[in-house]
Amino acid sequence: MGRVLVVGSLNVDLVVPVERLPAPGETVLATGGVSRYAGGKGGNQAIAAAETGARVVMIGAVGDDEPGRAYSVRLSSRGVYPRLAVMHGQWTGMAQITREDSGEVTIIVQPGANLSARADVNDITAGDVLLCQLEIPLPVVTEAVTKAAAAGARVVINASPYAVLPAEVLAVADPLVVNEHEALALADSGVLPKSLLVTFGAAGAQWDGLRVDGIPVPEEDVLDTTGAGDAFCGALAASLARGDSRELAMKWAMHAGANAVQRFGAQTDPEM
Repeated sequence: MGRVLVVGSLNVDLVVPVERLPAPGETVLATGGVSRYAGGKGGNQAIAAAETGARVVMIGAVGDDEPGRAYSVRLSSRGVYPRLAVMHGQWTGMAQITREDSGEVTIIVQPGANLSARADVNDITAGDVLLCQLEIPLPVVTEAVTKAAAAGARVVINASPYAVLPAEVLAVADPLVVNEHEALALADSGVLPKSLLVTFGAAGAQWDGLRVDGIPVPEEDVLDTTGAGDAFCGALAASLARGDSRELAMKWAMHAGANAVQRFGAQTDPEM
């Protein structure tokens, strides 16, 4: 079984609960106190991959502050090897999340040290899987992908938050993972990847024509949708690193996503 090397973001999520999300220009009152959770797409996906049984290396950057130190300890305790650059004079990335009672959220990310992430994947080998997202600078993603492809490793990219990727990156992504909204933006760009996996929430996912149904979750059990996509991607990468088929990898990913919406926060036991 190969490793999963995650190059991505690490954030501390500050979550405020509300009865409903505010409209533009509207003020609403919180229904509870502020909670501090571990987050960031990189960290979320790394822990999801580890929970699916993969050997995981998390490559990212944190500030020389208490949240950064706490996150490094957290990763180690969850079976993830932290390969983190500590950026002096910078703060660890932060996300401000407003969550309504239905589980829907709005998210604002302050990148902080994530802007100094590095493509530290020189030890990647054939059989490993590189997993990237787009909360770090695109040149870092491109460099990591180039190194991984040259070494014969599989490249999985979650194009979220959406950005236009270089053609050479799209040419080696296997797959590029997007949701429905990101898929529309990708189509508008006029440049398509060689391998595309589109997620449809509870309706399932499709990978180059292969469709897998979603896992039904009763509406009353949906607590928080924040980490569903990250859980999906982490489990998918872990399954592919095991050598599983596309169909089996998608089924593992769908189960991880369904489990994620039934808990608060983007990770299992996320409070920091």
